[in-house]
Amino acid sequence: MKSEHHPFPPFLPPGAKILFLGSFPPPSCRWSMPFYYPNWINDFWRIMGLIHFGDKDHFCILPEKRFDEDSIRSFCIDARLAFYDTACEVRRLKDNASDAFLEIVTPTDLPLLLAQIPECDTLVTTGQKASEVVAESLGCLVPQVGDWAEAGINPLSLESATSRTIKFWRMPSTSRAYPLPIEKKAEFYKRLF
Repeated sequence: MKSEHHPFPPFLPPGAKILFLGSFPPPSCRWSMPFYYPNWINDFWRIMGLIHFGDKDHFCILPEKRFDEDSIRSFCIDARLAFYDTACEVRRLKDNASDAFLEIVTPTDLPLLLAQIPECDTLVTTGQKASEVVAESLGCLVPQVGDWAEAGINPLSLESATSRTIKFWRMPSTSRAYPLPIEKKAEFYKRLF
């Protein structure tokens, strides 16, 4: 079975304070833009619109059923939000976007990623699989949904990086397959801001 490499570079704006980590992007046929959380039926950007602008459609180009990538990138730079995923390489055991059928071949090197954003003090996972991968990587327990745990980052392989403590938040999945109304999900995510 063929593996896939991550299609996007990490989005790490200068001064980033919060790093969002999902599992892996869906197949490109499901993208409405070439950026993080690209699936039109994923509610991540609607949740950000609700929290920051009081409008779930703030980042939506409704007639075209796609997200406004330029507006999203600008917002993320201003809000100091970084993005990547917990896997750099995966195998899809079924031809879909479900985490249940995603085999991680190469996990993300979190200390290396975090070394590139030294002001980041908050790491956020957006689903169960991502949370489990991060907890294993950091050697800590998975927090309850909507809660956080303190985790140590010890970049043993990086001479220039220093150890630090970070808040590891576990948020509900923004996939519509996760059975929670968008307004309820937004209440959880609002705690980050």
